Amino acid sequence: MAELHPIIIDVLERIKNRSKDSRAAYLAAIDEMANDKDQDRTAVSCSNLAHAGAGSGADQNDFLASKKPNIGIVTSYNDMLSAHQPFETFPAIIKAAARTVGATAQVAGGVPAMCDGVTQGRPGMELSLLSRDVIAMSTAVSLSHGVYDAALCLGVCDKIVPGLVIGALSFGHLPCIFVPAGPMSSGLPNDEKAAVRKAFAKGEVGREALLKAESSAYHGAGTCTFYGTANSNQMLMEIMGLHLPGAAFLHPHSDIRHALTVATTEQAVSISRKSNDYRPIGKILDERSFVNAIIGLHATGGSTNHTLHLPAMAAAAGIILTWEDFSDLSNIIPLLTRIYPNGSADVNQFHAAGGLSFVIRELLESGLLDGSAGAVWGRSIQDYAAEPIFQNGNLEWRQAPKTSSDLSILRPVQKPHQSTGGLKMLSGNLGKAVIKISAVLESSRVITAPAEVFTNEAAVKAAYNKGELDKDVIVVVIAQGPQANGMPELHSLTPLLANLQDKGFKVALVTDGRMSGASGKIPAAIHVFPEAIDGGNIGRIQSGDIITLDANTGTLNVDASLTDRPAFILLPSVNPNGFGRSLFAQMRSQSANAEAGGGLSVILGQNT
Repeated sequence: MAELHPIIIDVLERIKNRSKDSRAAYLAAIDEMANDKDQDRTAVSCSNLAHAGAGSGADQNDFLASKKPNIGIVTSYNDMLSAHQPFETFPAIIKAAARTVGATAQVAGGVPAMCDGVTQGRPGMELSLLSRDVIAMSTAVSLSHGVYDAALCLGVCDKIVPGLVIGALSFGHLPCIFVPAGPMSSGLPNDEKAAVRKAFAKGEVGREALLKAESSAYHGAGTCTFYGTANSNQMLMEIMGLHLPGAAFLHPHSDIRHALTVATTEQAVSISRKSNDYRPIGKILDERSFVNAIIGLHATGGSTNHTLHLPAMAAAAGIILTWEDFSDLSNIIPLLTRIYPNGSADVNQFHAAGGLSFVIRELLESGLLDGSAGAVWGRSIQDYAAEPIFQNGNLEWRQAPKTSSDLSILRPVQKPHQSTGGLKMLSGNLGKAVIKISAVLESSRVITAPAEVFTNEAAVKAAYNKGELDKDVIVVVIAQGPQANGMPELHSLTPLLANLQDKGFKVALVTDGRMSGASGKIPAAIHVFPEAIDGGNIGRIQSGDIITLDANTGTLNVDASLTDRPAFILLPSVNPNGFGRSLFAQMRSQSANAEAGGGLSVILGQNT
């Protein structure tokens, strides 16, 4: 392992210093939980224990004896979400595997798991980011019974994994391993799917052709194969040491996936509270883990959503991340992958080319990843430059490949796709923002154009259909922040804006909302804060104002005097209501700003 890059050392040190008090308080809290008799089945009252074990079936006697480790399973299974459908069979696999190593396992609880792909452009999308906090709370409720010696978290997609991490960290004295399900097999190539979407937006094809293309792309159980938030989650769990090595991108129903689920269960037992190798998640995850996560995000061109999720996850462990940390690391971390939307390949092709084990090895050998960070397997994350194989009928790990089998998809550090990371931070008189540049052509990274201001997606689409956006334009969509309406993704605007770009117009998006983790070639300054409803200058922009978005210098400015303009006011007539949104009003009002994760301050441990 090479000597760690000095910028990484500096970032680690400043995170450690700024988090000194909050991290110390968190560690003290989990030590107190670890020593609390309420968390030890041998000390639980007979009545309480009988209730907890009454449904354990064949495992009841072993559970009541209290001497064997008991593994709590927190599952996000449903069969609406393709990525989570395979989890239906996982509890039975885990319980059987636990018995073979002298342990028991129980489904501790379930958490909701919505699909952003289903809710894009619809009212349900306004519940999406807020669902992360619901999942965190549901995880805490699941683990609250105090009869577990370790936990397995079953989750894959967008808000589910960050929510599970936040919830697990609230029981940080428990060892916890994440169990993925893997991507679906490759279907219609992503470029072809995107072309049909653009044709539909132009009116060139109808709904029948669009549905045929979409269902050919999303066609079976497993994670969507583009590199959005779901697959970025899996990369993060592995590079943060919460998976077994190589678990992220194996197909759901393969023999090796089954073997890895069994091995994960066995490993959970081996690091449980009743083991000689006790590894609580709250101590495995420290500043090194989160810096490695940011590095992995940059190196692979991962989802912009993680500029929200990683600060929220870190805060749950008493660690304070800022966008400055993301920005400084982006300047030194090369982009090693081209996976859709940053290229034409899908995650299956990425995995076949060398995959995440190759990326981890390259980063470690170049001093661009902290190999001393903790992990649930091996000695440290240094051992994660490995991939699982079947050898003589046994699951074993071999060293990561030394070379990429497809340089168009995966490259070494010395010959990257670009010298800096896939994400950039922007600042200026509009506040702070995030932009994903890995899929944006260099010729489109600096845009100066008049603004057209809207307060919702529907209004943008109406203007597009009337031809009012056929010009150089920066589309500004306000009142989309966490406090306004829960910060929905605006991904349904992508085909429209791409069509304008294809016509030769200079086009960009500026919003206090989110774009998709699959955001592509349109320069999009997103997560702008302060948000409009919180008095941010983005709410003072007027149509016709000249905005400059410069991803090269990291600036976002409007050429107008904003001080004399009134702040934006969200009228009651457009306040989110119906379709469950009224239930989340209090959560919206208490949401933190985007840099702090856009979630509930009480969960994040940070003030807005």
